Amino acid sequence: MKKVVKFGGSSLASAMQFEKVGNIIRADKSRKYVVPSAPGKRNDKDEKVTDLLYQCYDAAEAGKSYKSILEKIKERYMEIISGLSLNMSLDEEFNVIEKNFLEKAGRDYAASRGEYLNSLIMAEYLGYEFIDAAEVIFFDEDGNFEADLTDQVLSERLSKADTAVIPGFYGSKHDGTIKTFFKRRLRCDRFRSGKGNSCRYV
Repeated sequence: MKKVVKFGGSSLASAMQFEKVGNIIRADKSRKYVVPSAPGKRNDKDEKVTDLLYQCYDAAEAGKSYKSILEKIKERYMEIISGLSLNMSLDEEFNVIEKNFLEKAGRDYAASRGEYLNSLIMAEYLGYEFIDAAEVIFFDEDGNFEADLTDQVLSERLSKADTAVIPGFYGSKHDGTIKTFFKRRLRCDRFRSGKGNSCRYV
């Protein structure tokens, strides 16, 4: 059996928390698929990365100063990368994010970047394959979740990946626009190669 594990924002808020999560995953070799959230609060006075992304996007969209907020977001991720002693950079990803913010890619896109970036780090940390949710989770043009198509594509993709990190919380429309879920969770209880794979948002 291959297990899926989901970790919330407070569980992935810092490098120390990442290490705890890594130990949990490695303690059971059947834990093959990981669904991370964006970094949450490190303490009561801290801010969630998703909230910062909303603030940054809203400022950029309105033509206001946003770079200080963007730098704060970068620092959160760099602290995690440095704390885990990983040899990786998110500079290219942040350049793309900034460009898309200025081009008004939408608040759903902004919010999704928290999970996206944290999943890149988690994949590097664990040595797992990274699978972008936008490539395997789908919505129609009206924003309705396409469960059957998602189940088919995601199951097929995972049947070829022994281990993987997949961001939760978002997917894409057929034109590539990012769409987020609210008050829903990715349910991937068990995966087997070939027919019978199952993965749905509920």
